[in-house]
Amino acid sequence: MFSIYLISVIFIIGGAFHFIKPKIYLRVMPLYLPYRLFLIYLSGGLEILAGLLFYFHNTRIFGGYLIIGLLSIFLVVHVNMLRGGKHAAGLPMWILVIRLLLQFILIYWITYLI
Repeated sequence: MFSIYLISVIFIIGGAFHFIKPKIYLRVMPLYLPYRLFLIYLSGGLEILAGLLFYFHNTRIFGGYLIIGLLSIFLVVHVNMLRGGKHAAGLPMWILVIRLLLQFILIYWITYLI
């Protein structure tokens, strides 16, 4: 149960930060994506929704698949950050690699929980 609570809280808080600090996300969004600010708000809202859905037993499967879908889409941003320079938002390469690998660990973990 703790894992479910933890993942839910992580995604609710992470989603909220899309609204609180959208400029952070703008810095790492690939420039080729259209309507970047809209996509940041949309993904933030979907993260909050996914976190809430994942918390409740009756909606956990849907919430889990929504989280997996979001993590899969976010791979675009993580790979873009590996280009380095301004795309990396000042983070060292080893942290960027760990963040990318963490996406796959989270996908596995959520698949296990649903």
